[in-house]
Amino acid sequence: MLAEGEEVVRVIRAAFTPYLRALGRDFPTDESAEYAEERERFAAELGRGEIYIALDGERIVGAVRTKPQAKDLYIHTIAVDPVRQGTGVGSWLLEQIDEMARARGLGSLSLETAEMAMANIRLYQRHGFEIVRHGPPDHGLDPHTRVYMVKTF
Repeated sequence: MLAEGEEVVRVIRAAFTPYLRALGRDFPTDESAEYAEERERFAAELGRGEIYIALDGERIVGAVRTKPQAKDLYIHTIAVDPVRQGTGVGSWLLEQIDEMARARGLGSLSLETAEMAMANIRLYQRHGFEIVRHGPPDHGLDPHTRVYMVKTF
């Protein structure tokens, strides 16, 4: 699982680096203790079935990190390898998460994204998500307004 965890980290970092930089942040260096913890956390989440991946052959080209709630599935992160962005991988992942959540009898999917990430917001709206509020991020790591979205079944 650790090798898959490393691949998920690779995809998420590659996909999110421009987004984080636009927010004035960056990932910890590959040599940092934070990076090692992130890799191990992602491997554990894979083992618990909280990360879903898209494969091209044996290569991970997309990943969705989820956080189960009582009656909801929170989409923590959805990332597509930059070389595969715009090819439908993100939509496919959203469709798979939707089907899985419905099969589990959950009532909704939820997520958040930066208000400035208009392409993300449009993608989520095409998949049935609605904006429920705007506000600061819960983590407080940057001052950029977030858009909170929900898709109810």
